[in-house]
Amino acid sequence: MTSANIKEMIYEDILPRVEKPGRYVGNEWNSVHKNLNEIDIRFAFCFPDVYEVGMSHLGLKILYHLLNSQKDIYCERVFAPWPDMEKEMRDHNVRLFALESRDYIDNFDFVGFTLQYEMSYTNIVNMLDLAGLPVRSKDRVEGQPFVIAGGPCAYNPEPLAEVIDLFAMGEGEELLLEIMETYKIWKASGKTRQEFLRMAAGIRGVYVPSLYNVEYNEDNTISKVTPKYEDIPKKVKKRVIKSLKNAFFPDKIIVPYIEVVHDRIMLEIFRGCTRGCRFCQAGMVYRPIREREVEELIEIADKLLASSGYEEISLSSLSTSDYSRLQELVEKLMSKYESKRVALSLPSLRIDSFSLKLVEEVQKVRKSGLTFAPEAGTQRMRDVINKGVTEEDLIKSVGTAFETGYNSIKLYFMIGLPTETIEDIQGIADLACKVLDRYYEVPKEKRPKNLSFNVAASSFVPKAFTPFQWEPQDRPEILVEKQKYLRAALKKKQAKVNWHEPYVSYMEAVFARGDRRVSEILIKAWRLGCKFDGWDEHFKFDKWMEAFEECGVDPEFYAYRRRDLEETLPWDHIDVGITKKFLKSEYKKALKADLTRDCRTVCTGCGINLLEEGGVCK
Repeated sequence: MTSANIKEMIYEDILPRVEKPGRYVGNEWNSVHKNLNEIDIRFAFCFPDVYEVGMSHLGLKILYHLLNSQKDIYCERVFAPWPDMEKEMRDHNVRLFALESRDYIDNFDFVGFTLQYEMSYTNIVNMLDLAGLPVRSKDRVEGQPFVIAGGPCAYNPEPLAEVIDLFAMGEGEELLLEIMETYKIWKASGKTRQEFLRMAAGIRGVYVPSLYNVEYNEDNTISKVTPKYEDIPKKVKKRVIKSLKNAFFPDKIIVPYIEVVHDRIMLEIFRGCTRGCRFCQAGMVYRPIREREVEELIEIADKLLASSGYEEISLSSLSTSDYSRLQELVEKLMSKYESKRVALSLPSLRIDSFSLKLVEEVQKVRKSGLTFAPEAGTQRMRDVINKGVTEEDLIKSVGTAFETGYNSIKLYFMIGLPTETIEDIQGIADLACKVLDRYYEVPKEKRPKNLSFNVAASSFVPKAFTPFQWEPQDRPEILVEKQKYLRAALKKKQAKVNWHEPYVSYMEAVFARGDRRVSEILIKAWRLGCKFDGWDEHFKFDKWMEAFEECGVDPEFYAYRRRDLEETLPWDHIDVGITKKFLKSEYKKALKADLTRDCRTVCTGCGINLLEEGGVCK
C-alpha cells in the first residue's frame, strides 16, 4: 500500500472512529516535508507515548529540526497510537506510519526511540510489532531498519538489551550526526548489518548490547560485562556538548493542531545541575553545567515567537532559578514582550532562591501557578537527600507569592526515601499546614482569593548513577500505608493530595535497576497485553506478575534488594562521568545526614571534569 493510499484509508475509514483524530493528522505548521528522491537517510523519531506527551518534549523538537537541517536526512515523527487507533490499524492491516510522509516506518533506515520513562518500554515493543518489525534485535535481518534509542533511561540500557540494536549515550546533537555519517559509509560499502553495528560501536557514546557478554554469579548478581572483540570499548563514555554557545537550537517549532501537555515555547537556558540531590538521576547524569548567553536566548526567542505564534515562553532547565543571569534574562524578555502580551513561566524554582523582584517581573502579563519542591517534610530528611533548603526558605517563598497575588501553589514531596520514618511523613503534613497558615497571615484585603493548594507525593524509585542506586525501594503496601497516613493528616485542611500508584512505581524500580534478563519479562508482559503502563487505567499489575512467574524471575531481586557497595551493577560498563567512588561517598554521607556543598562554590570531586581531556567543569 502506498503512502497516498494509507493516507486515504486513515482519513476516510479510521479517523472518524477514534477519540482524538488530531493525534494522527500531521501537516502541522512548521512540520518538515522533503522529496524522498533527494535524501539518503530516513529517520523515524519515535516517542513511545501519545502525541500530546511527545509533542511536549524538548529533545524531540531539537533533534527533529537538527536532523532535518541536513540536506540528505529526513526525520519524521511517530507516536504511540492510543488503543482505539491501534485496534483500527490492526483491523485494517495498517502498519505503524510516520506523520510527515504517511509511509510505513519499516521502510526507513533508522527507527529511533527516546527513553524518558521506564513504564513506556512495553509501548516500544508494541510499536515495533505494529510496524511489522521483529521485537528482538537478533531477529532483524538485512534491509530492515536499525533500532536506536537514547535519553535518560538509556543510562541503564540493559532492560532493553534484547530489543534495541544500538544506544546513543549522552547528548545527541553531535553523536547522532556521527552515526548518520558512519551509516552512509557503511551503506556505500555493501557490508552486512552486523558490520555496521561494529563500525558504530567505534563511535564514542554508542553502546551495542549484542557486542557484549554478561556473566552472572551463583546468587544471580552480575560477575562481569565484557566486550566480545578487542576493538569494542570496555566502558562506553557518554557524549557531552562542551559549550552551548551557538549550539544548535531550532528557530522554529511545530505548532500542534490539538492541545498538548506543554503548549508553549520552551527555551533551554542551561544544561546540568550542581546541587547534588542524592535521589535525582538527572542532576547526576546531565553534568556538567553549561549556560546559554542571554543575548543568544533572546535571539532564539525572537525567532520562535515569530515562527510559531505562541504567546508564552517557558524557561527550561533542571533548576531554572540557578541560571546565573536569570533576573537579567527575565527583565529583558518582559521588557521586549510585555506589550505583545507574551507571558513567561518559570518551572523548577528553588525555594531558597525565589525573589520578589523576579515574581513581579514574571506576573506582568499573567500569573500561572507556582510549583516548589521541598521533597521532604523534615530538615533531617532534606539533609539526607542533600536538598539544601530549609522550612524557613519555603515559608518565605510562598509568603512572597501570596502577597503578590498568586493563588495557585503546588508542593512536590517524595515518600519512601532512604531512612524515612513516620515522623518524616508527618513532617510533610506539618509543612503543608504551615504554608496554609502563611496564606491566612496575609491581610484579608491583599490575600488572593480562591486558593488552589496541591500536595503531590511521589514514590521514591532508586535510579542508576545516583547515591541511592544501592538502596531498596519501599514495598507497595508500605507506600500505601504512608499515603493513607498523609491523606488522613491533611483531610480537614484546604489541600488536595495526589500520589503515584505504588505498584507502577514498583515496576519502574524493577526496570530502573534491572539487568538484561528482564528483557524477556518485558516481551512476555507485552504479549500478555501490557502497554501504556504509565497510565493508571491501562496498567495491569497481575499480568506483570504473571510474566515474571512464567519466566522464572523474581522482581523483588531488582526492586527490594539492598545492593552491596562492591557489587557489579548492570550499568557499570557505562561511563557518565560521575565516579562510583563519589557516589559511594555521597551514599555514606546520606546515611549520616551530612550535606555536600553546591559544586558551583567548590569542586566536590564527582569526576565529571575527568570525562573530557582537559576538563569541562568551570
